[in-house]
Amino acid sequence: MFMPRISRLKLPPLRLGKEIMGERIARLRKERGYTQAELAEKTGIIQALISDYERNKLRLHAEMVIRFAQALEVSTDELLGNNGTGKKDNSDKLSLRLLRRSKRIEALPSSQQKTLLKTIDTFLKGAEK
Repeated sequence: MFMPRISRLKLPPLRLGKEIMGERIARLRKERGYTQAELAEKTGIIQALISDYERNKLRLHAEMVIRFAQALEVSTDELLGNNGTGKKDNSDKLSLRLLRRSKRIEALPSSQQKTLLKTIDTFLKGAEK
């Protein structure tokens, strides 16, 4: 089994929501009533590594995200802090298709842009009724 190495990067812990990753792992573990040793057994690693993850000394890689999520009976999104909080509202975001077309329209000569926009405006006014 691959043993994680302590990260040499000096990046600050990523805060998704109110908690950093280690705090989230510790909270989820405690909510389920597990000790670090019990969680270690469920994930197949040693207790010292659980402690290191909870203190953000180690960063989770993909396999460990899945192991922790399965052991804690949560989704990987919830474990990673992407459980709907902080999601961006995409309702006002243009689709790529519309963005590409608008760029093509901007490349047209001014007179053709005006004609096209009048046609679009006429169509939209008919759709509002």
